[in-house]
Formats: sequence, structure tokens, C-alpha cells
Amino acid sequence: MNLALFDLDNTILAGDSDYNWSRFLIQEGYLDGKIHAEKNEKFYADYKAGTLDIYAFVEFQFKPLARNPRNVLNQLLKKYVDEIIKPMITEKARALVKKHQEEGDLLIVITATNSFITKPIAALFGIENLIGTDPEEKEGEFTGKVAGLPSFKEGKVTRLEAWLKNKHLSFADFQKSYFYSDSHNDLPLMHRVTHPVAVDSDDILTEYARCKGWPQISLR
Repeated sequence: MNLALFDLDNTILAGDSDYNWSRFLIQEGYLDGKIHAEKNEKFYADYKAGTLDIYAFVEFQFKPLARNPRNVLNQLLKKYVDEIIKPMITEKARALVKKHQEEGDLLIVITATNSFITKPIAALFGIENLIGTDPEEKEGEFTGKVAGLPSFKEGKVTRLEAWLKNKHLSFADFQKSYFYSDSHNDLPLMHRVTHPVAVDSDDILTEYARCKGWPQISLR
């Protein structure tokens, strides 16, 4: 059995689910557009530059979760997935995932985006296993804080190794391990797999992949 890992945003999704979730909440009237949009753009620029403070970002992103009841958030999420996310899924992305499914590989979506909004997105691909940044919950409601280690940069490696260990597995149990990503922020995990693949990658990862001789593909 092989291991197939997929980054989500701008990789198997033709867009960013975290960034667009904030825009969606502004559109629906749950966030102040001017204040939130400016901060959202700044965090997004930091992410692309590789300078994102992940704890500051998740605190910012999780505040709307804490301000609204879970039943309201669930309704918003369903609308968001239907209206915004589904159009971001390309046939090429579906075909790539299906190929690994048909080969009997273990598939995992591993993303820095919070698990509340990404779990139903992974399910659209038929992928049950998700490692995301987890928002803290108390009595079924979100607190606005992060639970555990964010799944970002080196945190993706740590979270994945812990997930595998919990399943009595390790990288050594797989003949091949694939990781598909668009971002240079994912280089720590790309170095851990046997088959890193750059997907519609940013400039830094594109150049790095070229120097390393890694495959580069497009799912658009």
C-alpha cells in the first residue's frame, strides 16, 4: 500500500477555502467587510511570502466561529460548500484522487485550514481522512482558540506522524509516499515523502522543484 497526501487550498481546490470563507462571511453579513477584509488580505500575503504567524492567523480566523452558534455555522458551511467550494473542484483534481483510490492507497487531506470547514470539502473527494488545524470546542460550541498544534509547515509533519502512529503505522510501512502541494510552506513535509509533486505551485516552490527534479503538474 502507498500513502497519498493532498494539500487542499490551491492544490486539489482551484482556490483557497480559508480566504474565501472569510469573504463568504462578509457577503452573508456575519463580518465587518472593511475591517476583516484588510486583515484577511494581510494574512494571505504573509502566507504566500512564507512569513505567516500561524497562531495570530488562527486566532483571527476562529473568532467568527466563537461568535456564532454551531447550528448557524453548520447552515452557513453547507451554503458555502455548495455555492463557493464545489465550483473550485476540477475534473483533473477528481481524476488524480480517483487514481490513488483505485490503486488502493491510503489517502489523507492535510491542510493548515481549519478542520470545521475542510472536513466536508475532503468528503466531496471521497477522502475520509483529514488532518487540519482544529478549532477548540466546549460543549459542542467553538471557543475561538486552537486545539493542539496547527497543521502548518513543520506542524504538518508532526501531526501526520502522530496520526500514523495512532493507526500503528509509520512512513516505513509504505512503499511509496506522495505529497501534492502548491506551496513552499509545505517543503518540510515534501522532504519527508518519497514522491513530492508540485501542483500549480507558487514561484518559490516552482523553482525549488525545478532544481530538485520534482514533478510539476497542473490540475486546472
